[in-house]
Amino acid sequence: MKHAVLALALCLMFNLSTQAQNKTNDAAAIQATVTNYIEGYYSGNAARMQATLHPHYLKHIIHGDIPMREWTGQQMVQSVRSNGPADMPAGEKTGQVTVMDISEDIASAKLVTPHWVDYMTLQKVNGDWKILSVVQRIQD
Repeated sequence: MKHAVLALALCLMFNLSTQAQNKTNDAAAIQATVTNYIEGYYSGNAARMQATLHPHYLKHIIHGDIPMREWTGQQMVQSVRSNGPADMPAGEKTGQVTVMDISEDIASAKLVTPHWVDYMTLQKVNGDWKILSVVQRIQD
């Protein structure tokens, strides 16, 4: 009986350790995905941005009294491809990424830049984290 309890306790500890490691790995992968997204935008690298987007990507843009706008992934990538690098000083091309929550194959993250805040929903697809949706609040 002692051995069975000890074996069960060891299995539970190993399982919890594995889950914690998986969450740490996922958090790092989510951080990398969001970083590639914003750096793709800043540098005008459409392929880098596109690699981060889920096929059903949709972005809602909120900016003061301007009616809400929506952009698909195709529109985002085409805009980056057409416009090239973001037209802003290099010192403003920054972003702070926070992974807010991970639940199996979905996650939420927050990206704060000098000019806007993005709240993102991500999904793990074939082992890779992809940005499914963004709600962006542009600062006035």
